[in-house]
Formats: sequence, C-alpha cells, structure tokens
Amino acid sequence: MKKWITAAALTAVLGLGACENLTSNQRTVAGVAGGAAAGLLTAKALGAGSDWQLISALGGAAAGTVVAQNNQRKVCAYSRGDGTYYEAACP
Repeated sequence: MKKWITAAALTAVLGLGACENLTSNQRTVAGVAGGAAAGLLTAKALGAGSDWQLISALGGAAAGTVVAQNNQRKVCAYSRGDGTYYEAACP
C-alpha cells in the first residue's frame, strides 16, 4: 500500500508542472479536478465507505479550487460556491 501511495504522490507532483501555461479558468478547473481526485484516492486508500469517499472528494475539490494560483500575476482564484470564482491576492 505504501508503494501505491508514494507512486500516486509522485505522479501528482510531476503533474503540477503541466499547469504552468494555463489560464485562470483552466487552472481553477485543474485545481478542482485534482483536489477531488486526491480526496477520493485518500479516502479509498484508508478504506473509507462510499459516503466518506464522496465527502472527501467534495472537500478535495473545494481545497483544489482555493489553491488554484496564477503564477504570473501572483493571485489566487477563490470559489464563491455557485460555480463562479473571483481573484484576489494570495495569502
């Protein structure tokens, strides 16, 4: 199990380099998708039930949205919760 989690983590880190030339919208979508996948994989790796897997995926999607950052302008994209987002300075 440890080898599987390590491989997944390394794949995720290598995938972050592909986000360099994305627009803000694309970066937000990538953050949502990546966060949801990370939450779901973590819940599955820990043997959580289907309810907790869903909750973990939703939590990961929310975290991924908040973390989406524009490297050129140093601003972050934050979700409003209604499918839209706004940009503000990163903390």
